[in-house]
Amino acid sequence: MAVYDEIADWYETDFLPRTTPGDPIGINAAIDTLLGPGAGPILEIGCGTGIHAAELSALGWTPLGVDLSARMLAYGKNRLPVARADATRLPLRDATLPAAIAIMVHTDMPAYPQVLTEAARVLRPGGTFVHVGVHPAFCGGFADRSDPEAVIIRPGYLDGHWTKDSWTTEGVRNRVGATHFPLPTLLRAFLTAGLRLVDFVEGGAPVPTTLSIRAVKS
Repeated sequence: MAVYDEIADWYETDFLPRTTPGDPIGINAAIDTLLGPGAGPILEIGCGTGIHAAELSALGWTPLGVDLSARMLAYGKNRLPVARADATRLPLRDATLPAAIAIMVHTDMPAYPQVLTEAARVLRPGGTFVHVGVHPAFCGGFADRSDPEAVIIRPGYLDGHWTKDSWTTEGVRNRVGATHFPLPTLLRAFLTAGLRLVDFVEGGAPVPTTLSIRAVKS
């Protein structure tokens, strides 16, 4: 998306170095637990600058990436093979992949239910889809996370909306905005896409920041 073209340099050279040491919100732990070791290609939907390619490769997978932002892909192509594509129209044939993954991108995609349907289309029967995303119940314009010890939930969770409201001016969301999916809406989208829910992991403390889901194509 064009807005990520505008922040790509900041994201790569400023934001990532400040936020990626260790695994503070459990992204890598979720990938390890829900995806696990494997072989063959895995498609990262919304790969951005490709920072998760090393983790996927360490598990034995061969990562491939798609993203809509050309500027983000300019960095990503140094980390994995990439293609510029809309996640609702993946440039792949039906039932070609053993696995696909989307990492911290569903709030960037107002059409995420269609993205899940498209992911299911390109997966082989029994193929794995892993979703790693911000926690719908504890992250969003309705959630005040300025106190790390206690998240305050204000009205707005049930609305389902797009917003640039953020508790910090040092992050991504106040720059690009976010689409909010209440938890039932998100989970129902998996079922509608023909993805069977298998396992879940929460990450971050003391209040979860991420909710990750493993699903299998029916």
